[in-house]
Amino acid sequence: MSDHRGSDYVVYGTLGLARPWTMGAYKSTGGYEAWERIVRGGISRDAIIDEMKKAGVRGRGGAGFPAGVKWGFMPRDDPGEKYLVVNSDESEPGTCKDRDILRFNPHALVEGMLIACYAMNAPVGYNYMRGEFMDEPFERFEGALKEAYDAGYVGKNVLGSDISVNLYSHLGAGAYICGEETALIESLEGKKGQPRFKPPFPAQYGVYGKPTTVNNTETIASAPAVIRNGADWFISLGVENSHGMKCFSVSGHVENPGNFEVRLGTPFATLLDMAGDIWKGRTIKAVIPGGSSVPVVPGEVMMQTNMDYDSIEQAGSLLGSGAVVVMDETTCMVRMLRRISRFYYAESCGQCTPCREGTGWLYRMLVRIVDGKGTPEDLDRLMSVANNIEGRTICALGDAAAWPVQSFLKCYGHEFKFMIENGGRSLLEVQNTDNQNIGNQNIGNQNIGSRDIGAQAAE
Repeated sequence: MSDHRGSDYVVYGTLGLARPWTMGAYKSTGGYEAWERIVRGGISRDAIIDEMKKAGVRGRGGAGFPAGVKWGFMPRDDPGEKYLVVNSDESEPGTCKDRDILRFNPHALVEGMLIACYAMNAPVGYNYMRGEFMDEPFERFEGALKEAYDAGYVGKNVLGSDISVNLYSHLGAGAYICGEETALIESLEGKKGQPRFKPPFPAQYGVYGKPTTVNNTETIASAPAVIRNGADWFISLGVENSHGMKCFSVSGHVENPGNFEVRLGTPFATLLDMAGDIWKGRTIKAVIPGGSSVPVVPGEVMMQTNMDYDSIEQAGSLLGSGAVVVMDETTCMVRMLRRISRFYYAESCGQCTPCREGTGWLYRMLVRIVDGKGTPEDLDRLMSVANNIEGRTICALGDAAAWPVQSFLKCYGHEFKFMIENGGRSLLEVQNTDNQNIGNQNIGNQNIGSRDIGAQAAE
C-alpha cells in the first residue's frame, strides 16, 4: 500500500490506494492523527476554531461562508444538547464530488465530524445523505463509522478520555430542497422537507429546537488535513480569499468527465485540459461553473478565468458547488435552459408563491418557445418572471431558478429570438444546414473544375 502522506490532496488523499475507504488506507495518509492529538489534550476547542478561521476554509457546498466563523456561532457553553449535521444531500445538477468522498474516503468525513463536534462541544453528529446514496456511498460511510467505533475513536470516553461523541447516518428521500439547511433539519426530524423562516438560525434553533451547525461534506472532510498540517499549509495551496484545494465535478462535452481536486486559483483552461479538453475536437461555447443554479458564462470568457471565488464572480457567475458543466458549439441554449427550468419546476417545495408559480411559468414559456409557439413578448415575460422570483422566497431555490434564465437571456438572447421568429427552429440547425450547403457547393465546384481540367487535357 502506497503512502500518500505529504500529498496536497485534502479530501481525496486515499485515491489510488488499495481499498481506499478502509481505516488502514486512511491512516496511511495521516488519518486520525489530528483527532488523537485532540483527545490527548493537545488542542483546545478554541484553538481548533481559531485554526479553521485562520485557514479561511470556506463552505464547499455552494454559499462559500467561512466554516470557522460558522463554528464560532455555536453557543458552546450552553448546557443543553447541541448538534452537528453534515449536508451530504448532494442534489445540485452536475455535482458528484461528495459522493466520491463517501465512496473512497469516508474516514476523512468521520474524523472531520469528530473534530467539529468537539470544537463546538456538540456530543452528537448526523450525516444526512440523499436517498439515492442508499447503496454504495451510504454503506461505505456506515462501514467507516463501524471501524471508527471499533477502534475507540467514536462513542463514550473516546480512547479512554472524558470526551464522548456519537455519530449517526440518516438517509433522505431524494428531495433537492433538502439541500437547504433548514429543510434538511425538518426532514431529519421526520417532517416534510420545507425551509424554515430565518431568524432564528440553526445555531440558535436547529435540530429538535437545539443549537445546530450544518456544513457540507467536503467542508467537514477538509478539517482533519487543516488541523493536522496547519492553517498556513492550507493557505499556501490556494490564492487570496480562496484558500486550499477544491473538488470540481467536470461534466458535459469533455473527453474525460470526472472529479478533480485542484488548488483554488487554477486556470479553468488547466482544469479543462485535465478533463481531456472539449470532446470530438469541437469548440467551447459556454460553461456553468458552479452547478446549474449559477449564471452561465460564455466559453471565451471562461477560458480566461481562474477557478476561485473572486475570479468567477468577476466573470459574472459563482463558484457554487464546483459543478462545472461544459457545453460545445452544438449546444442549443434554448433547449438547455428548458431542461434546467424543468428541474427547478419539479423540485420546488411549493411553500413560497413566487417559486411555486413562477418556476412553472418559466418552464411552460420555454416549452412553448421550443414547440414553435413562442411570441416576441415571451422574452420580456421570461425576464420579468425571473426578476420577480429572485430574492422573494424563503430559501435560495427561487434564486437558483431565476439566475439561469437571466444569464441565458443576457448572453444568448439572440438564440431565443431566432427560435421564436422561426417557429421553433434552432439557430444551430440553420447554421448547420447552411454550412452543409456551402460544403456541398464547394464539392460541386471542385467537380466542375475537375471536368474542365479533363476537357482541357483532351484538347
